[in-house]
Amino acid sequence: MIRGFSASYAGHIVDDNLGLNGTAANDRLYPNAKLAQAFDWALDISKHIESLGYDEFWMAEHHFQPEGYECIPNLLMLSLYLATQTKTLKYGSGFNITPMWHPLRLAEDFATVDILTGGRVIFGVGRGYHSREVESFGSPMRDSDANRALFEEQIEVIQKAFNNEFFSHKGKHYEFPAKVEYRGYQLEKLSLVPRPANQPVDIWQPLVSGNPKGVDFMARMGIKALIANTPESVLDERIDMYQEAVANHGRSIAKGEDLAVGYRFFIADTQQNAIDQARPYFEEAMKFAAPLGLMQLNPEQIEAVANPDKARGVDLPTIELAAQNKTWLCGTPEMIIEHLKKVEEKYPGLERINLGSTMGMPKQVFKDQLAKFAETIMPAFKN
Repeated sequence: MIRGFSASYAGHIVDDNLGLNGTAANDRLYPNAKLAQAFDWALDISKHIESLGYDEFWMAEHHFQPEGYECIPNLLMLSLYLATQTKTLKYGSGFNITPMWHPLRLAEDFATVDILTGGRVIFGVGRGYHSREVESFGSPMRDSDANRALFEEQIEVIQKAFNNEFFSHKGKHYEFPAKVEYRGYQLEKLSLVPRPANQPVDIWQPLVSGNPKGVDFMARMGIKALIANTPESVLDERIDMYQEAVANHGRSIAKGEDLAVGYRFFIADTQQNAIDQARPYFEEAMKFAAPLGLMQLNPEQIEAVANPDKARGVDLPTIELAAQNKTWLCGTPEMIIEHLKKVEEKYPGLERINLGSTMGMPKQVFKDQLAKFAETIMPAFKN
C-alpha cells in the first residue's frame, strides 16, 4: 500500500533559456555565487515540502558541474544542516557515489549525521555515471567491470563497519586494519567510532540498467532499490527481477516491497496543458542526459540534442511518449490518482513514491507542483 511520498532534487540552478532551442548544455556556465544557490534551493524546497506533509527529501551527490545541472557535492553535510532547519523531514542520500569515497570515511560520516539528526538521514549509495567526476577522483568509470568490482567491495566494507563492533577486511582494493604495531600490540581489528545509532542501517541504491549481477548483489546485501523514470513494461520487469533475486537469497517479499518508484510529473487542468507546460523541462533533461549515455539514442540523435542547430529534422523522444509510457505523469489530479491506484494494486508491497524535479524546472514551478500534488493527490493515499 502506498503510504509515503518524497520529493527529489539533484541540485540544478538552471531555469532559463530551456529546451532544444535554448542554450546548449555545454555552453551553460555560471558564476560561483549562482552555483551556490543550490543550497538555498534545497533549504527552501525542504521547508516547503515538510509543511505539505511529505515524508522525505532526496538529493544527489555530484561534482565539477559549472553548467549548473547538479551542484551538491556533499549530501551528508548538507542534510545535516537542513535537518537543523526542519523538524520531521527525512533526507535521502540519492546517492553517495561510493567510488569517489574511501568507504570507511563514508561510513564514519553517515554514522555522525545519523546520531546528530536522530536518524533523519537515509543512507544511499551509487556507482556513478559521470566520467568527469569518478575518474577525476582516481576511480574507474569507463571500465564498468572495474567500477562494479570496486563498488561492491566498498559496500562489503561499509556493512562490516556498520554491523560489527570490531571488524577486519582483506580484499582486492582494501585491507583493514593496517599491518602495524599499535600501543605495544599487533593491530588485528578495527572499530568504527561511532557506529550509527539507528540499526540496522537501510541502504538504498538506484536500480537502473537491470543488470542481473547488480540486482543479485543488491538482494544478497539487503539493499533496497529506487526505480525511477522507467516505462511501465520495464518497471514490471525490474520489480519482478528484484523480487526473484531476493527470493534466491532466502527471503520472501511482496511484489514492490523494499522498493520506491520514482516519477517526473506535471499537474494541469487537462493532460494536453500539462504536457505543453512540461515540454521545456523534458527537453532540458534530455539535453543534459543524452550525451552521457543515459538515454537509448543513436549518434545522430545525441548530436542533435547536444547542438540545437542540428535538432531540426531529427526524430527525438517526446514528452508525449513519456506521458504515454508513464515515465512522466502528466494530467489532472484524477488521472494521476487513477494511475497510482493501479500501481498500488499491481505492487501490493510498494509503500514509497518519489517525485522528481527536472533539470531546468524553476524552483517556484516545482514548489507549486508539489503543493498541487500534496493537496489533490496525496489525500487519496493517506489513511
